[in-house]
Amino acid sequence: MANEASKAHLGVMTADEFLAWPGDGQGGKYQLVDGELRAMSPASATHGRIQGTLARIVGGHLLHVGGRCGLYTEPAIRVHSRSKINTRVPDLGVSCAPVAANDVALPEPKLLVEILSPGNARDTWDNVWAYCTIPSVTEILVLASTRIEAELLRRDAAGHWPPDPQRIEDGGILELTTIGLSLPLREIYAGTYLVGA
Repeated sequence: MANEASKAHLGVMTADEFLAWPGDGQGGKYQLVDGELRAMSPASATHGRIQGTLARIVGGHLLHVGGRCGLYTEPAIRVHSRSKINTRVPDLGVSCAPVAANDVALPEPKLLVEILSPGNARDTWDNVWAYCTIPSVTEILVLASTRIEAELLRRDAAGHWPPDPQRIEDGGILELTTIGLSLPLREIYAGTYLVGA
């Protein structure tokens, strides 16, 4: 309903209009995909636990090492592919750029994280390919929420993306070189049924 109401009022919504939009009045979460609002389903408890744990780990690491990099939850990301009509919302993002008081979209993200839920794999990977168009992004982490598994995309020294993500399974070590963090993948799933809670 919000989608049709917005389209009737605005036609194709632009990224600027989306970032200024007050929402649907119902508390729903959306991202902008090719000028149309795409509703985001509420996250499962497991998804939320994974997101919270990784936010704590990454946020603590960034505070410990110091510097200008910061962690942001569910930031608005302006992609470069059809940028005027696309704004995506990953689960987590890291940027080392200054954030101004009036910034809605996260400037110059370096690391973006998506958590896959069973029903949103296609939309999530659509976001990932859109993030690859952002020049500042150097790593994209995709975490499964139904098993202990991660897929990691990292630009090489020449700025190219690999043809396939690196797969890390239970027992493996996750290395996020963008922020200098290395940890057992299993730590991100602490407290979930996947590790026996």
